[in-house]
Amino acid sequence: IIMTGSNSHITILTLNVNGLNAPIRRHRLANWIKSQDPSVCCIQETHLMGKDTHRLRIKGWSNIYQANEKKKKAGIAIPVSDKTDFKTTKIKKDKEKHHIMVKGSMQQKELTILNRYVPNTEGPRFIKQVLRDLQRDLDSHTIIMGDFNTPLSILDRSMRQKINKDIQDLNSALEQEDLIDIYRTLHPKLTEDTFFSAPHHIYSKTDHIIRSKTLLSKCKRMEIITNCLSD
Repeated sequence: IIMTGSNSHITILTLNVNGLNAPIRRHRLANWIKSQDPSVCCIQETHLMGKDTHRLRIKGWSNIYQANEKKKKAGIAIPVSDKTDFKTTKIKKDKEKHHIMVKGSMQQKELTILNRYVPNTEGPRFIKQVLRDLQRDLDSHTIIMGDFNTPLSILDRSMRQKINKDIQDLNSALEQEDLIDIYRTLHPKLTEDTFFSAPHHIYSKTDHIIRSKTLLSKCKRMEIITNCLSD
């Protein structure tokens, strides 16, 4: 996603890497991030343990906010480019290390980034609970992104199945908070996927970027691109 400011722009990427314990995967990720050159990158499922935070190093992205478990599962990270002037005022993590929220300012504008990984056993109800738990921290400057493991519309799944009641309730909860799925708002008819289920032969878009409806005009472009790693 590319967002414009008064005289500059911010680029944010989100990616599920499905494990970074192998050095070759960390190397590929670092090279991919350098080639894309984002201001901020939200990474899910690093599978790094708390004692291994030093392993994730990217030249030019010296500030990397991480939340890691004691076991090699889950884990998320937010590398921020040294080219930005991001100033952190608050960092918040959940005990399961499924999300990390970084609040601060960039280019003299308030910005809150919530990087979220939702286990495929949890789904929409889990996301609704996160919204409730963090309600006091969320405002119009917040961007929620990551792997939700949940399609939010009929177009987000190749089978074109109707969305169930849990997803309908989640969409209602997002709407009540004045939050929208930016990709679907900008591309109401486009069908692209971010995940393929081999057992079910289903393509789906389960990675999302959610933001306040009032700031939609600040979003210059949003697209799904090819990456070096996948889940």
